[in-house]
Amino acid sequence: MPVDTGLLRPGDTPGPGAPPPADRSEVQTLPPSAVVAGLDSSAGGLPETEVVSRTVRFGANELPRAARRAPWRQLASQFTDLFAVVLMVASAITFLAWRLQDPRDVGTLQLAVAILGVVLLNAGIGFFQEYAAERTAESLQAMVPHTCRVLRDGERREVPVRELVPGDVVLLEAGDAVPADCRLVEAYDLSVNNAALTGESDAVARTAEAVAAGPVLQARNFVFMGTDVVVGSAKAVVCATGGATEFGRIFHLAASAPRQRTPLQRQVAVMARRVAVAALATGAVLFAVRLPTGQSLVSSFVFALGVMVALVPEGLPATLSVSLAVGVRRMARRHALVKKLLAVEALGSTTVVCTDKTGTLTQAEMTVVQVWAGGGTHAVSGVGYAPEGEVSGNGQVHGLLRAAALCCDARLVPPSDRQGWRVLGDTTEGALLVAAAKEGLDAASSRAAAPRTAEYPFDPVRKMMSVVCTDSGDDHRAYVKGAPQELLSRCADIDWQGSSRPLTGETRGAVATAIDELAAQGLRVLGVAARTVSGPRPAQDETENGLTLLGLVGMLDPPRPEVSAAVTACRSAGIRIAMVTGDHPLTAEAMARRVGIVREPHPTVVTGDRLDAMEDADLDRLLASSGELLLCRVSPEHKMRVVTAFQRRGEVVAVTGDGANDAPALKHADIGVAMGASGTDVAREAAVMVLLDDSFASIAVAVRLGRSVYQNIRKFLVYLFSHNIAELVPILAATFVGFPLVPISAVQILAIDLGSDVLPALALGTEPPEPDVMDRPPRSRSERLFSTDVVRRFLFLGTIQALGVCAVFFWRVNSAGIPYSAFTADNPVYREAITMTQAGIVVSQFFNALAVRTERQSVLRVGLFSNPALLAAGSLGIGLMAAISYAPPLQAVFHTAPLNAADWALLVCLGLLLLVAEEMRKWWLRYRESSVREGAPR
Repeated sequence: MPVDTGLLRPGDTPGPGAPPPADRSEVQTLPPSAVVAGLDSSAGGLPETEVVSRTVRFGANELPRAARRAPWRQLASQFTDLFAVVLMVASAITFLAWRLQDPRDVGTLQLAVAILGVVLLNAGIGFFQEYAAERTAESLQAMVPHTCRVLRDGERREVPVRELVPGDVVLLEAGDAVPADCRLVEAYDLSVNNAALTGESDAVARTAEAVAAGPVLQARNFVFMGTDVVVGSAKAVVCATGGATEFGRIFHLAASAPRQRTPLQRQVAVMARRVAVAALATGAVLFAVRLPTGQSLVSSFVFALGVMVALVPEGLPATLSVSLAVGVRRMARRHALVKKLLAVEALGSTTVVCTDKTGTLTQAEMTVVQVWAGGGTHAVSGVGYAPEGEVSGNGQVHGLLRAAALCCDARLVPPSDRQGWRVLGDTTEGALLVAAAKEGLDAASSRAAAPRTAEYPFDPVRKMMSVVCTDSGDDHRAYVKGAPQELLSRCADIDWQGSSRPLTGETRGAVATAIDELAAQGLRVLGVAARTVSGPRPAQDETENGLTLLGLVGMLDPPRPEVSAAVTACRSAGIRIAMVTGDHPLTAEAMARRVGIVREPHPTVVTGDRLDAMEDADLDRLLASSGELLLCRVSPEHKMRVVTAFQRRGEVVAVTGDGANDAPALKHADIGVAMGASGTDVAREAAVMVLLDDSFASIAVAVRLGRSVYQNIRKFLVYLFSHNIAELVPILAATFVGFPLVPISAVQILAIDLGSDVLPALALGTEPPEPDVMDRPPRSRSERLFSTDVVRRFLFLGTIQALGVCAVFFWRVNSAGIPYSAFTADNPVYREAITMTQAGIVVSQFFNALAVRTERQSVLRVGLFSNPALLAAGSLGIGLMAAISYAPPLQAVFHTAPLNAADWALLVCLGLLLLVAEEMRKWWLRYRESSVREGAPR
């Protein structure tokens, strides 16, 4: 009795009727003969008129592109950063000060414009870096094939993939990428790789027969967009396109996941708010204090302006942006493309890495590594599809590998200019062909010498494949490969040490032990057998029974050679690594042990089904344990739930992946890391970092560079804020002692902040990672950028600077021998005094830059001259200060006076005092730490 689908019958002409059934689980239960009608199509495909109609109804077969902000909006967003706002306010205040004072004094106006120029520079750096990274990421979009073969109007045609519509009849062959979600109507030895959707690296067999209702993604008679045909051929009817596909469902799941702010984004925002509030509050208080003393409103405001400007680190945003950009360039040289500047630092604070397996930890190339034959195990060297290596055993495995090669449909493709050796067909068969080539066997020659006369393709019930070849004259030989236990049950004899002997209980036990030993190593095991048959086309029962077992083949997808060292580096850095994969638990655990993710005898292995049964509280308790964790057979929703659970615990989570199934977790993580070479476009879109070489080792390098970026940010924070204290304290001191003028003007402060300090701070941002950067635990998510250590350090250095410049200022003022009330802005001694203040800060900052290069190690050990850019930048700052002191045009702008040699010598002594004091502080820290390590009392 035909199935009543309510749609067209075979042979009917399709028209603009109802769309395909919304519930695709109904389609998977149809027999092949009813599928075409059930999907409102015909055996010869759709007519062009219907294609046009359905294109209008269903749209193009493509995933919706993520909405891109217009470039002008991207640029405008750079000005919404709070530090940019603070700088723009500082510029406006400086402009207002120019208006309130003598408008002919263009120096203040020039500095107002200079501050605004810094804002524009910061915005330009951030915009162009992010814009260029996004364009580079877009150039990697290459997931869906450009064309596919279809039947339309009864003719075979090749059409662009985006023009497919539901109801199209698609023709698939080995090597094709599936262009849409399709229901199979004909399948010939078909296997597909669903790794992009499920994370499982093994090829899975497909059938055209009806299956029971259930989840569509598990239906064996469906193929899905974004997957690849490994072997075989098929005819299928399109049932979903574009965003309606399973691939599209995951795309929408990823698009709905909120993008997480990086730890540095949060810390910079907090710091900017605190600095802005402190600057405005301090300026307002001092303005209110000075106003009742008889000072004019304008002079009191200018005084308060100087205080506010002294507290705002005008050079910080430029320094931060350029330091991050330097980190971006360093990571790019290590094959890591960063799409957001602030993401550079995020990996440095990572506490948990959730990593995929296939393609990230492994090379995604099956390789035969061991052969068991004649009662012994023989190693196979070399990895990947390049036939380079050798097989031990002195020819004992020659017959086994020849039989395996004859029982393969795949073929090896030599390298080209664009790519290396690859396999066309099943990757397991490709591994067998490579092993045979290492033994000196050419598959093409072997097939020519023993032409195939019959074959019985692999199916999941028999779990084996067999072929019959004309071998050695008129003899006909059957060669069989398959699951070892299934094959062993069909064998009567075994090739043992060069001769055939009956399979006894003892030898069967030896084979079973060998199978278990290979499987325990995480190897995929295949058995290979052969027999002589009666003719060129024997019955399947004769072909696959009474066999002689030739041996076993153990293969794996080898780990990348650099991964183990990278995992060790992450462990020493205090980073927890959790494998999150769609693969089988045994396969995942074996690979995790190989690369060092698992070292305990009994790691915690959790499947997707177990996750479904867990409440959030149970999952939190599971993740809180310090044991090694493997999450297997998980879905995209599972991955995102695990990431969220880690974040609830305060972890900074990095997620790696290459498939569409990884995209939601990539976007929801603190930092998503996608694979650039093998990754899908959905994964690359969701991530903020793309590894162009697909290697987990690049993550360890990126963590090291990210930590270095954070260290360098803290270094130039100490450098910048310590001199802010040196600018502020003399102003406060003058207020409390009743000196009527400021020891340093707002114009001078801006000259220091923008002229003398920016380049040394930038040079500090390029410091290489310290040797022990990967031996420290990751910082807590709650750790502030202005940590207690940072604040103590810049207060220590800033206080020394402040005392020094206060001393030289009041020493010079008191040398005039006149009362404070008699001083005016044009007094030569006052101009010399404020010049000494400015020059004292600039010179002490030169030595301060040397002091902050290291946190605990003596700067003498790293070398005073090991950062020539820093020396050059500091010397340039001192040169600018000399110009301000001696050049008449600059003297007019800054109201300065020339200094003599004795003045400069005194300032250099103050700078050396700062450096010596910091070296003594570091020595005390090292001494205290060594005492603690040795068990001595503090």
